[in-house]
Amino acid sequence: MIASIHNDSLTRRALGAYLHSPGTVANAMLAMSGADTDAKGRRYVVLRDGSIDICAVYRVRSDGTMKRLKRWPAEVG
Repeated sequence: MIASIHNDSLTRRALGAYLHSPGTVANAMLAMSGADTDAKGRRYVVLRDGSIDICAVYRVRSDGTMKRLKRWPAEVG
């Protein structure tokens, strides 16, 4: 398991990438939350609007880079 400070770093990076995505409304970010999760041996960062709707899911690759997913595993949601 990655230390919590690193989890926060991953969430911040995912949030930054999401904010720079086309069509993102900055005011909607006030209720945004993120969580680092592990599913089937892969790491993901899930960004949610409040605590219900998933806005974006990023898979954390082994080299530390992240890729935004169009579809994600059911275990993540």
